Amino acid sequence: MTDNRPLLLTGAAGILGRWLRPRLIEKYGALRSSDVADPAPPLAGEEIVVAELADFDAVDRLVKGAGRIIHFGGISFETSFDRILKANIAGTYNVFEAARRHGAGPIVYASSNHAIGFYTKDDRLDANVPQRPDSLYGVSKAFGEDLASFFADKYGMDFACLRIGTARPDPIDPRHLSTWQSYEDLLRLIDACFAAPKLGCTILYGVSNNDRSWWSNADAPHVAYRPQDNAETFAAKLLPDGDKRDLAAPAVKYQGGPFAAEDYMQRPADAPGR
Repeated sequence: MTDNRPLLLTGAAGILGRWLRPRLIEKYGALRSSDVADPAPPLAGEEIVVAELADFDAVDRLVKGAGRIIHFGGISFETSFDRILKANIAGTYNVFEAARRHGAGPIVYASSNHAIGFYTKDDRLDANVPQRPDSLYGVSKAFGEDLASFFADKYGMDFACLRIGTARPDPIDPRHLSTWQSYEDLLRLIDACFAAPKLGCTILYGVSNNDRSWWSNADAPHVAYRPQDNAETFAAKLLPDGDKRDLAAPAVKYQGGPFAAEDYMQRPADAPGR
């Protein structure tokens, strides 16, 4: 069914947002772009709204009249809990609740690989593994996934929670050989989510077709995501002499990389728990 309401993009002033904006307009028509920073100048077919995600009234006005939502707004790095609470936790609730109130959606939510970052590089993950966040930032993304599940079960809303790996033009670190997602593949994933007949709460990994990927989207056959890029193209450049990294170092051992390594304290070998 065609939805003539504008598509809403939060986080429009960020690197991904700026790349996506013209392509979303080309694909979906009218676009409402928002960020706490002004992402001006507006493009043809674009409305820009500056809004603070922690301000429910502002978010409610932002969402009113919108159709599909791509919620990429918030903080994308580790910082104080107070900042994460406002931008990522309260902000995500505000977007989802405003969407419920105004009948907007489906919603594509930028979760993160950091919601599962304390799995090791030897683990192979699907959508059903328990969350293991590697940072307060990762905790906020795990919260967003759980919140989406609640809104889907309670109110029948549709969400795609994208555990985005490393979205950038090219991989620049050996870890990216497993986590990289090209911008083009990210757009393909978004398109596939919006084309799905029903999402409920679908967890997907935002990753290209990498030979060394740790993640599988086999549990979401209803989303016809067909990534076309592969980080292995860059392997010889990134590892010209083979992998000489310390494989026991937390930044290498854990899938979350530097997020897992920051302030990491080694658990004694005989300590209970995982």
